[in-house]
Amino acid sequence: MAHIDAGKTTTTERILYYTGRLHKMGDVDEGTTAMDWMAQEQERGITITSASTTCFWHDYKINIIDTPGHVDFTVEVERSLRVLDGAIVVLCAVGGVEPQSETVWRQADRYHVPRIAYVNKMDRIGCDFSGTLEQMKERLGAKVIPLQIPLGAEDTFRGVIDLIAMKAIVFNREDGGLTYKEELIPDELKEQAHEYRMHMIEVAAEHDSILMEKFVHSEEPTQEEIKRAVRISTLKYKCVPVLCGSSFKKVGVQLLIDAVCDYLPSPLDVPPIQGIDPKTEEKIERKTLDSEFLSALAFKIMADPYVGKLTFLRVYSGVLKTGVHVFNANKKRKERIGKLVRMHANKQEIVEEVNAGDIVAAVGLKFTKTGDTISDADFPVLLETMTFPDPVVYMAIEPETKAAQEKMSFALDKVQDEDPSFKVTHDKDTGQTLIAGMGELHLEIIVDRLLREFKVEARVGKPQVAYKETIAKTVKVEGKFEQQAGGKGQYAHVVLEMSKAKRGQGIVFENEIKEGVIPKEFIPGVEEGVVGSSRSGVLGGYPVADVKIKLIDGSFHDTDSSEVAFTIAGSMAFNDGLRKAEPTLLEPIMSLEVIVPEEYLGDVISDLGTRRCKIESLNDRANVKIIRGFVPLSTMFGYATVIRSLTQGRGVYTIEPSYYAAVPKQIQKKIIGTIY
Repeated sequence: MAHIDAGKTTTTERILYYTGRLHKMGDVDEGTTAMDWMAQEQERGITITSASTTCFWHDYKINIIDTPGHVDFTVEVERSLRVLDGAIVVLCAVGGVEPQSETVWRQADRYHVPRIAYVNKMDRIGCDFSGTLEQMKERLGAKVIPLQIPLGAEDTFRGVIDLIAMKAIVFNREDGGLTYKEELIPDELKEQAHEYRMHMIEVAAEHDSILMEKFVHSEEPTQEEIKRAVRISTLKYKCVPVLCGSSFKKVGVQLLIDAVCDYLPSPLDVPPIQGIDPKTEEKIERKTLDSEFLSALAFKIMADPYVGKLTFLRVYSGVLKTGVHVFNANKKRKERIGKLVRMHANKQEIVEEVNAGDIVAAVGLKFTKTGDTISDADFPVLLETMTFPDPVVYMAIEPETKAAQEKMSFALDKVQDEDPSFKVTHDKDTGQTLIAGMGELHLEIIVDRLLREFKVEARVGKPQVAYKETIAKTVKVEGKFEQQAGGKGQYAHVVLEMSKAKRGQGIVFENEIKEGVIPKEFIPGVEEGVVGSSRSGVLGGYPVADVKIKLIDGSFHDTDSSEVAFTIAGSMAFNDGLRKAEPTLLEPIMSLEVIVPEEYLGDVISDLGTRRCKIESLNDRANVKIIRGFVPLSTMFGYATVIRSLTQGRGVYTIEPSYYAAVPKQIQKKIIGTIY
């Protein structure tokens, strides 16, 4: 995982070549890599979907997922981290720790994934190994433990100095880096290598008593003792081993694969997976053993033109076999495994069974979605599911012809199955189909897929901002629904207190009714009415968020009251409360980083000022300026063209969703044309 263009796919490609999985190395720029198999990936030279593969190195079997770097596809990193045991964070030796590097680092922290860092592109002009280490300490708060330092730099980069063996390792350019030889460390680098080695031993010794004792008594530890201490520290999340190389120039990749085997956890090193028993709701755990009952998590769905739906599974315990019946604990239904395939990007290799700790794709699971748990029907377990961010951009899409309508609905359902960060809704007022995603590029790729892959003839509107609505003050409101039309009538009466909730909480419903005021079987009806109405607010029909609703009073009728009546009363009270509680628009605010040469700084800052950008910091790096801040998404459409023209094509920027904030009143008037 890494920032855009750090070299993830090139590194994966080299690993697959050296492990014998590929017989010819692909190139991202030429669109010939195995892992970037989609037409859109090959044309744009970017990774869009995480690709899974398996390779073998010595006695080890390694499951690898190559993830995208672009923030619009961050959900691919999220779901990969949920099911993987370790990660390689690829950093660019020139760019250092870039914004998306920070994002993936935080995601790995959240899922407690041990990682090693690989400083790539040591052959590039402006590369800075020690500067990248400093940035890792400052920006990521990482306790770094370099295991190598570069031998040369830029066009003289030819290998690495291994600080554990204290040898220079030089790669042979003539055979594509396939072979390398050990040499003595050059005299001019001996002192630097010794300093780095002492630092490495000191940090590793903190978590290993044997190494600590040798360090204190100034004894020389063995290579095995250092490796064991580094492994212990890595598995405990206490430090991050750092390696370096140039994947493009084929220097250092084999040593990176060795480091994966030496320092990252095997499935046996991670704690047993925790889950709950869906029948008793008690906590249970499953160890990574074939003899345990089956537990597996579906982390990705992929549409395949030949076999239909492929469901990617991480098997945490037990053995999964072709043809068996399994239990979907989320949907509470049985499913049958039609076929099991081991994936190599988009190519498949049929297998009869897979063991605990493995990753596989299953054919034949009709009801399983991303985040669902597959388990043994007699001993079910429910693992923690995945949460995905809300989309921030949407656009209208409509079929060119009536006949294309069905085709479009089918294609959108398929894409929605594959991508949990992509949402399809229907605007009741206009009858339009709206598609929402994580950014302009995300939607652009999806539309491209609809046209090419699914052959849908459709017209699309301009990207729009996914606003939300909330309230500014606390109100108490009543909702009464009475209907008498001969025979049994309808009656429901509720009193709600509505107040602001914390940002990001969505809709919070609390029942504070004293027993007997409203029978408890009608309470879910009130909640359903409130949640249903929150999908469309009173200002512009945007979803309502960050509102706490307390049900504090009400009344009922012995014969005329029903759950449906309370649903309607709850909905009436909620809509009335929205109008009275000063409804406010919320807009997505993006975290922004702009990198520009110094001579264009003034122009870029004054332009950002017109976009309501709040600049947080201004820093120097080499001969460029780095502007960091927060900016409303609505002002950033088409910014790529603007920054190119302001900086003669030399400025770059990255933005990612950060939080929602209230829209200033005068701008709110422009957006919705009216104000309550």
